[in-house]
Amino acid sequence: MTTSKSHISFEFFPPKTQEGVEKLRATRQALAQFKPEFFSVTFGAGGTTQEGTRNAVLEIQREGFSAAPHLSCIGSTREAIAALLADYREHGIRRIVALRGDIPSGMVDVGEFRYANELVAFIREQHGDWFRIEVAAYPEYHPQSANAEADIRNFVAKVNAGADAAITQYFFNADAYFRFVDEVRARGVNVPIYPGIMPIQNFSQLSRFSDMCGAEIPRWLRLRLASFGDDSAAIRAYGLDVVTELCDKLVAGGAPGLHFYTLNASGAVSTVCQRLGL
Repeated sequence: MTTSKSHISFEFFPPKTQEGVEKLRATRQALAQFKPEFFSVTFGAGGTTQEGTRNAVLEIQREGFSAAPHLSCIGSTREAIAALLADYREHGIRRIVALRGDIPSGMVDVGEFRYANELVAFIREQHGDWFRIEVAAYPEYHPQSANAEADIRNFVAKVNAGADAAITQYFFNADAYFRFVDEVRARGVNVPIYPGIMPIQNFSQLSRFSDMCGAEIPRWLRLRLASFGDDSAAIRAYGLDVVTELCDKLVAGGAPGLHFYTLNASGAVSTVCQRLGL
């Protein structure tokens, strides 16, 4: 792996307890050794973790790291989004991960933004080039998209609205990533598309996440993980091998870097990064 030219970033979720805050601080310090381009912090459906996201991002920045808050527009207003953007800009934040976001259960009013491309266009309209904007990409297609073609069009629209780069949903089939990149490159999309990497530590948890977000666990991988039963050490060891091999294949095939979904833990991610020579 050519580490000198590879972008590395790590994603966290905002902690809800003081214990979680302390754990995230320790995780961040452990991962800082890999000199990531930035740390990102997720944003709950309908903005339910807005304050937690803000607190985590500003603390990360105070520690001297580049921080990128996720910004979800579903269920929000132009006024509320404008206030958030102004606040982040006032605090010197230069990156935003711009997302439509999931529609919370029972929500009737989806707000003034229906799609992420509208949010991207609004950020550019309000702040020009102040923010570097990352958007989401789905190599295995968004579970709510009408079809694969519609999903590709939606992604292209986000880039055309002003996105600087994209981060993908996690996946375990490298060909899905390469095929997606080829398809959007053929439509004139030239921004970096960073593959999202999910460590494998708990098979039942991974299955739940994957069912919710539409990420496929290939049959060979699902059956192999299931064969370990409750042997969590064997699952983690096998998962490390699978994810390390995936990362190697992605970067060797031209991926510009890697974005790790850490789940606020450093162990598995650190091991993969060390194996890759980062």
